[in-house]
Amino acid sequence: MQRIAIFTDEPGWHGKQLKHAFLNRGYQADYVSLTDCKIQLDDISFPIKIKGFEEKLPYGVFVRGVPGGSLQEVIFYLDILHALKQLKIPVYNDGHAIERSVDKGMTSFLLKNAGLPTPMTWVLRARKDALLIAEQKLKQGQKLISKPLFGSQGEGIRRIEKMTDLLWLTSSNGIYYLQHFINCAGAGYSDIRVFVINNQTVAAMRRRGNSWLNNVARGAYCETIELNKRLTHLAIKATATLKMDYAGVDIIEDKQGNYHIIEVNSIPAWKGLETVCPLSIAQLLVDDMLFRYQCPV
Repeated sequence: MQRIAIFTDEPGWHGKQLKHAFLNRGYQADYVSLTDCKIQLDDISFPIKIKGFEEKLPYGVFVRGVPGGSLQEVIFYLDILHALKQLKIPVYNDGHAIERSVDKGMTSFLLKNAGLPTPMTWVLRARKDALLIAEQKLKQGQKLISKPLFGSQGEGIRRIEKMTDLLWLTSSNGIYYLQHFINCAGAGYSDIRVFVINNQTVAAMRRRGNSWLNNVARGAYCETIELNKRLTHLAIKATATLKMDYAGVDIIEDKQGNYHIIEVNSIPAWKGLETVCPLSIAQLLVDDMLFRYQCPV
C-alpha cells in the first residue's frame, strides 16, 4: 500500500479523519512531526530524511501542523516542505502557502494589495509609533485589535477600547500588529468561516462567540448559513491570492452590510463546520489532493 505523510504533532480528531479518508482511497497515512525530519546531503538522491520513511519518501505530504519555535526552527520546518516540493512530492498546502498565512502582516498586505476588503492594519517596530496610532484611533472612537504576528485560535489577541488599555500594549517579539476592530452586524459577536478547496467554496458557517473572539476552540457555537455571491467571490479570491490548495477564510459583516476578510487559514480546522454541514471535509480534501496532484493509485 502506498504511503502518505501527515505532518502534525497533535493528530487528534482531524488526523484520524484524514487517515481514514486516505485509507478509503487505498493509501496508508502516517503521522510525522516536522521535528523528526532532517536534510542530509551525503546522498543527493535521498536528501530528506523523514522518520518512518527511511527507505522511501512518501508519495505525498498533507500538512496538518507546523510546530512553533525559534525563527531558525520555523525556517527549518519550512525548508523541509520546500525541499519536498522540489523533489516533486505533492505538499498540500505547500511551504509558500503556509508562510503567507502564518505571517499575519504579509496576509494583510497581500489581501489589501489584491484589492480585497480587509481591516485597516499597521505592522511596526517602534512602541512610540504604535502608541501614537492607538491614541489617535481611540480619540476617533475606533477600537483596535492587537495581535501577535504569528499565532492561532485567538492566542495573544487583545482588544484596545479605552486609553487605559494602552498601559499593557506590548509587542509580540518586538513587533506591533494593530488592526481596526470591526463591529459585526446583528446582535452579539459573530463572524463567518468559508471553507475553500481548489478554488471552490464547499461549505460555510457562522460562528457566534461568548465574547468578541469567535473561535470554536474558545467556545463559539456554529450555525449553518447560505453562501451568497459576495461571500463566495471574496473567499475564492482570498484563497487564490495566497495561492493555497485549500483554506478557511474568516469574514466579518459589519453593521453597514460590508464584508471584511480578517484571516485566511492554511491549516484550518473543520470539526465545528461538520456539525452544521453534512459533508466529509477530510474526504473532500484527500480526493482533491490525490486527483490534482495525480498521486499514483
